Amino acid sequence: MTAKASAEDIAGGIALRIAAAGCFSVMSAVLKLASLDGVVAPEMLFYRALFGVPVVLIWVMTSQGGLSALSTRRPWAHVGRSALGIVSILCLFQTLTLLPLADATTISFTAPIFSTLLSFLILKEAVGLRRWAAVAVGFVGVVIVMRPGSGGEHVLPMEGIAFGLMAALLTAAVTITLRQLRDTEHVAAIVFWFFIGSSIVGAILLPFVGQMHSLTTFALLAAGGVAGGLAQLFMTASLRAAPVAVVAPFDYLQIVGAIVFGWWLMQTTPTANTLAGAALIAASGLYTAWREHIRRRQALMQTTAPPV
Repeated sequence: MTAKASAEDIAGGIALRIAAAGCFSVMSAVLKLASLDGVVAPEMLFYRALFGVPVVLIWVMTSQGGLSALSTRRPWAHVGRSALGIVSILCLFQTLTLLPLADATTISFTAPIFSTLLSFLILKEAVGLRRWAAVAVGFVGVVIVMRPGSGGEHVLPMEGIAFGLMAALLTAAVTITLRQLRDTEHVAAIVFWFFIGSSIVGAILLPFVGQMHSLTTFALLAAGGVAGGLAQLFMTASLRAAPVAVVAPFDYLQIVGAIVFGWWLMQTTPTANTLAGAALIAASGLYTAWREHIRRRQALMQTTAPPV
């Protein structure tokens, strides 16, 4: 691969990651709008999967080698990963119904902080002082977003904060399981079976919580499902084109998207607390991603160094 081709691949990976961030922002925005018409989290789960599965299938059939890519040698591992992911998404969607869009999105980006904690507790990875400092900065950002001591309409409901942090924690747990699944499973199988699991769980819950909505609301749910499916595919494709350390920082464009969509569609202006907390959480996540990249590069250099 030439240097020029490598640069083109990196540029393509960045473009795909930006597209993924845009699709995730659209998904969150339209689902937030749907929640204003009484749509609840399990309904969001079902319709996201229902309209996302065709998108994933088209991707599998056209670029992943067909249905053979969906075979698996570890079905129960997919069940465990899907269970964590489904509960995480339900918590995330519940957060969307309870908090302003910008705050809900900002809190979801505490997942890298929890990934560091889980890597230390579960995988027994060494975590240096600087990464612990980044974790501390991230949690300070969360406290600022929570607005302790604020009064009036700017106070965020603690229930929404709790669901947001639980969603981030479970997202971090999913990241841990994905590290193990990707050793043996095709990425198409991981994405597809998660969407199938989501649709099954959503269909089970729908009779208990589902209700009729306007055609406009159903259109929003359909748009959210398609956007969610496209976001998953763009994100996956970006990782094949460029290193994760290069593309991951562009995920934080979702916070910008949430602020813009919240202001444009719902006339919600972010508070100073939201902006300050988002800056600290983003700084924490970006530094953690950079340190993880450095750690892996050093480990690779040690394993490939010639004997002396």
